[in-house]
Amino acid sequence: MTIKPEQQIKSRIESLQHHLASENPLLVDVVKSFLELDKVGYRTGLLSAKESFATHISWWPLISVLGTFSAGKSTFINNYLGLPLQKTGNQAVDDKFTVACFSQDQQVRTLPGLALDADPRFPFYQISEEIEKVVRGEGDRINTYLQLKTCPSDALRGRILIDSPGFDADAQRTSTLRITDHIIDLSDLVLVFFDARHPEPGAMQDTLEHLVKGTVRRNDANKVLFILNQIDTTANEDNLEEVVAAWQRALAQGGLASGRFYCIYNEDAAVTIEDEALQRRYRSKRDHDLEEIYQRIGEVSVERVYRIVGTLESVANNIENKLAPRLESLRSRWRKRVLQLDALIMVPVLLALLGMSINNGYWQGLHFMPPWSGSGFLSGVLTVLLLAAGLAVHFWVRGLVARRIVKPLAREDAIGNLAQAFLHNTRPWVSLFKRVPVGWGRLSRKRITATREAADRFVQKLNDTYTNPSGEAGDVGISD
Repeated sequence: MTIKPEQQIKSRIESLQHHLASENPLLVDVVKSFLELDKVGYRTGLLSAKESFATHISWWPLISVLGTFSAGKSTFINNYLGLPLQKTGNQAVDDKFTVACFSQDQQVRTLPGLALDADPRFPFYQISEEIEKVVRGEGDRINTYLQLKTCPSDALRGRILIDSPGFDADAQRTSTLRITDHIIDLSDLVLVFFDARHPEPGAMQDTLEHLVKGTVRRNDANKVLFILNQIDTTANEDNLEEVVAAWQRALAQGGLASGRFYCIYNEDAAVTIEDEALQRRYRSKRDHDLEEIYQRIGEVSVERVYRIVGTLESVANNIENKLAPRLESLRSRWRKRVLQLDALIMVPVLLALLGMSINNGYWQGLHFMPPWSGSGFLSGVLTVLLLAAGLAVHFWVRGLVARRIVKPLAREDAIGNLAQAFLHNTRPWVSLFKRVPVGWGRLSRKRITATREAADRFVQKLNDTYTNPSGEAGDVGISD
């Protein structure tokens, strides 16, 4: 028995609400507000029956770890978790994105990428469709890009951690960077690791450029931390400041003037620092920076809840202030081009028919008197055929113009499917002269307003929880 798309998404949303009920009760109400926005999305065509705005975000605090091979990402993760989740070494040991989450099972388990692609609770829900857009045929190979690992570390309770493959040795670079952009968008905290053993950043200049350009245009760039690992290797020449400066210059060349590097190293794998004073200075720097990094990690649970509520309001505002006006503009352009092309095709055809009728003597003065004018039935049939031919040409023109306009829309980064919404507005039974986009009426505007008001109430509840002078836990139920 085939399950309908709307039943599938309903089941997934119910599963999400069930898990959130124990993790964070406030977010169950936030999901309901997203479902109200879904109604607007379905009416306007921004969402298909199998989609929901609620599945476009991560509902758990998300920390992503990026960087080059052998930059110490896996070692850092293992130390933070307190158990050997990831393999370590100088060579590439894992070429997949690894999503780590908490499990009470004492055994670390590795599950295929499909476990992430099909579960709306995780940040890679339906990512196979995005990969397919980038490289045709790769969407079916989701297990070569992703894996899910579960482990009993308390450090993962209530949050998700993602370890990325190194940028500099990936044979499927285009798809990898597409997934990287996806997780940076969703993450509450992004740790970007660099290797102090390679003080010249030129070898990975293209990767730096990709990361920096994306960070510069973000309004949440402060969530990206640059971490210079294995700084113990600079101790012999005591040139840590020079190495940091080289990386900062590389960031500045990409337009990121405010990038700060945290400097750390792993004590167990560190080179011997003979000078005790120098050793104390390096340890002090490492301990201070690690403390800041761990503190930022500890704050993501709170930041995530605010971010989700902020996303709710942002989606509502985008629909009303950007997408609806954009659809109206696209419809106007479509209408103008259809009328122009109709005229360009119809006028010459009508003139040709007029000339042919004059040449055949079908006119008596200003009266059209063809030989078949005496037969009402034949005249009616010919009239119907002419009208049908005209309508066929008109609707062919409507479709042709719509396809030309919609083609570049697929590349636009918008909340919801703008291309799908535009085609929804150009269906044959939608009037060419309709000014307001389909589904964008008083009811949709009312739902948008109600969603914004709900988002304000959610923020007030959060503020009441975190501004309690007594320090007592509120009833919001935010998990640490």
